[in-house]
Amino acid sequence: MSTIGGTGPVTAPRVWQPWMTILLAAVLLVAIFREGLQDMIRAWSAREEYSHGFALPFVAAFLVWQKKEVLRTLPFSGSWFGFAVVCTGLAFYVAGELSTLFIIVEYALLVAFAGLLLALLGWKAFRTIAAPLLILVFMVPLPDFLLQALSGQLQLVSSQIGVAIIRLLDISVFLEGNVIDLGNFKLQVVEACSGLRYLFPLMALAYIAAYLFRAAAWKRVIVFLSSIPITVLMNSFRIGVIGMLVDRFGVSMAEGFLHDFEGWVIFMACIFVLVLEMWALARIGKHRLPLRDAFRLDYPVRMPSLPHLASGTMPRPFVAAIAALAVVAALSFSLPHRVEAPVHRKSFFEFPLDLGGWRATPKRMDPMELDALKLDDYILADFVGVDRRPVNFYVAYYASQRKGESAHSPRSCIPGGGWEITDLTQRTIANVQAAGRPLRVNRVIIEKGDSRQLVYYWFQQRGRIITNEYAVKWYLLWDALTRNRTDGALVRLVTFVSRDQDLAAADTELAAFAHSAVGVLDGYIPR
Repeated sequence: MSTIGGTGPVTAPRVWQPWMTILLAAVLLVAIFREGLQDMIRAWSAREEYSHGFALPFVAAFLVWQKKEVLRTLPFSGSWFGFAVVCTGLAFYVAGELSTLFIIVEYALLVAFAGLLLALLGWKAFRTIAAPLLILVFMVPLPDFLLQALSGQLQLVSSQIGVAIIRLLDISVFLEGNVIDLGNFKLQVVEACSGLRYLFPLMALAYIAAYLFRAAAWKRVIVFLSSIPITVLMNSFRIGVIGMLVDRFGVSMAEGFLHDFEGWVIFMACIFVLVLEMWALARIGKHRLPLRDAFRLDYPVRMPSLPHLASGTMPRPFVAAIAALAVVAALSFSLPHRVEAPVHRKSFFEFPLDLGGWRATPKRMDPMELDALKLDDYILADFVGVDRRPVNFYVAYYASQRKGESAHSPRSCIPGGGWEITDLTQRTIANVQAAGRPLRVNRVIIEKGDSRQLVYYWFQQRGRIITNEYAVKWYLLWDALTRNRTDGALVRLVTFVSRDQDLAAADTELAAFAHSAVGVLDGYIPR
């Protein structure tokens, strides 16, 4: 037996006790992170781009099982650094629970799980299985704001390459953002066609393939990274083919079973391209092998006896990690569920439509837009003043942003409408205050063909005026922890500016409207 404070074993009186201790650690981990696990499973079930998440724990377990003969020869020495990693994961869990931001809880689960294994195995044995375990990262859904930005960019890129393919087929086509105009028909490359449904599963598959690929490290890296361009190019090819079919046979070619079947065929084609790439890489360089030898699964010959566990001993860092899990598990069941702090505000149905000489024509969003935005209240109206250019006024309010429902940044949404951002700066509007603070906005110039718009937007969140999207996420976490609030809004002002009009005059108009409208927002966006 080692001395107290070391990393040596604590002797257990029975052979089965170490296995029961490992089972206890697993039960505690699931009990603590149950809500994060439930949220991941909901994402796997509801979103096709994450459906592969169900298989990844089993794939990781199989790849670790392949290493059992190696593990049998290594001592389970434990590591106090692993205990520290477990504590770090638990600290993130507490932060995620207090803010009820599931994404933090889900990543905390991976950190705590890795720490537990390191506390049990020690560095040498842990390094043996670290690569297979890394695949578990692919089962955690991305934060929604990153997913939205990535989806928007992929829609644009896929649309552009898809249109280039259509033109190669000698078909007349016009592209506006993510809208493909074929003359008789218009196709919109929506989020479902962005390629994310292929990208995430193919990246996970490429990682597994790269791990099993018996080749130089640089070849493995190429295999994994190539999954991104393969997805983009094949998805663009699919869009091009759909455009050609729609042009010749009608819009039914882009709907229903045929549309879904085309997606399945393209994904299988992505896998074929990946295998073809591995075949080519296996045949170049110093160590050339046939693909069947370069890509092969090894099965252990016999079950390990794991003498370091069979002897009835457990590393002290692992025992300490279990104690930490037990304390946090007890707290997780005893603490009351945290709900959003109540705030009082007016509904935007009450927002005045006459603001200092500006009169409004209200608009309503269609159900599909509302379903995508998941907002709680909004105003969308065109305000017109005497001898003034019209200003489109939009405010999206969210009572809670804990579960991923949050304001969509115009920087992500603008390109999807066919507009190109030609200039983006920050500007403080003179003599205008919002939430008791000087109003600072993102000033954006966007263009599409001969059209041009000037856009001001900012995030008005719990008494703050924020122009940086990432700062919004930081303050969201901070206020959830310290104030138990995640409510907030996006405010956007837009005016058209023709090519022969002065942008300075448009700036003056937006500033004048902001002076009339922004002060009224205090009753509708709580500080």
